[in-house]
Amino acid sequence: MDLQILFAVLGGIVILLFLILRLKIQAFLALLIVCILVGIFAGLPATDIMSTMQQGMGSTLGFVATVVGLGALFGGILEQSGGAKNLAKYLLAKTGEKRSPWAMMFTGFIVAIPVFFDVAFIILVPITYALSKKTGKSLLLYALPLLAGLTITHAFIPPTPGPIAVADILGADLGWVILFGILTGIPVAIISGPIFAKYISKRIFIKPLEITDSDDFDENNLPSPALICAIIFVPIFLIVANTVLNSPFITENSIHPKLLYAINLLGHPFTALIIANLLAWYFIGIRRGMGKQFLNKTALKSFEAAGIIILLTGAGGAFKQILIRTGAGEMIAQLLNGTYFSPLVFGFLVALIIRLLQGSATVAMITAAGITAPVLANSTLSPAETSLIVIAIAAGASGFSHVNDSGFWLVGKYLGLTEKETFSTWTVMTGMIAILGLLVSSIIYYLI
Repeated sequence: MDLQILFAVLGGIVILLFLILRLKIQAFLALLIVCILVGIFAGLPATDIMSTMQQGMGSTLGFVATVVGLGALFGGILEQSGGAKNLAKYLLAKTGEKRSPWAMMFTGFIVAIPVFFDVAFIILVPITYALSKKTGKSLLLYALPLLAGLTITHAFIPPTPGPIAVADILGADLGWVILFGILTGIPVAIISGPIFAKYISKRIFIKPLEITDSDDFDENNLPSPALICAIIFVPIFLIVANTVLNSPFITENSIHPKLLYAINLLGHPFTALIIANLLAWYFIGIRRGMGKQFLNKTALKSFEAAGIIILLTGAGGAFKQILIRTGAGEMIAQLLNGTYFSPLVFGFLVALIIRLLQGSATVAMITAAGITAPVLANSTLSPAETSLIVIAIAAGASGFSHVNDSGFWLVGKYLGLTEKETFSTWTVMTGMIAILGLLVSSIIYYLI
């Protein structure tokens, strides 16, 4: 095993934390500096370092920049029109203030089954802003349960790409994976979501970001909760339809090609969010008498807030790509392969190590599955036991998101957290998801 590469990766993470937390260097600049340093320490050619950074930035922003931009525009009109505030008021009336974090958790848990984590987060986060403003409590009380539901479902329950890929590599039955994903995910979401949020929100107060300068909407002319829910539901429905029609559950020739083409086009997150913006622009803005100047001002302020999120997420993607290029995660995983662990614990540890070293949960899941598959080749595990190993790998790949994960920067900046606060909340929450996911899946594994 090449210790130079391992020290380069670990040293780079330490330097990054020092630059950001101690020297207070802007995180975007610090990430780019450390990308170069890690590449140098790992012995990568100069041209490789720069091309890898470019690849990481480009591959991340190709999707994230578009989604964040459209999401910021959508969130701005929901918030500045008073629609998000009125929906929050409705949710509080229906669930009660004490149960609203639970409502956010279950919303995230359900929505993330067909919708990508970052898209669902960007669509739903304005509701957490409005709930926090309405109650005067920390934004974390509502945002963390939403994030817990989104994170767990996205990693544990097909038809999201990660668990489907792992199930395919390990030869696990998707039905069992879905069942155990739900059985494991619900208790993990409860503890890492509303329960943890209640604890941490009393210690860290986060005020929601202001997308616009002030709430100057007419309190007597707020968009109805039904209208807001309908507009939020449209992109979710389109993405769900696209996911279902392209899933393994639907045979290739059972859908008319023209219908499939239309759903593939309209159900892509880009198109779905464009449609949601047009609906919001018309039904919430123009139809309710909002002038062109007001709408353009809302858009410009929304894009200003999105700019730093896009840059930081892209820099996080560049850092992640540099770490993937070094191959440190796979090297350590191969070293573990020579030791004896329960297959379930082995898969979890491999996924967690790769996640810690290179950041991407999906890469960690797929790589860990590929390394774990030979361990299972001569085993006599039942389909149910193999499916639980899929869940353990998903848990490990979800754990301890930190500076090499673009999601760390996306969540931190959307919620207005400092790097230290992001570690204390988001990183701790994802760590809880990993440990609790392993614990619950292990209990089920040894009971069946």
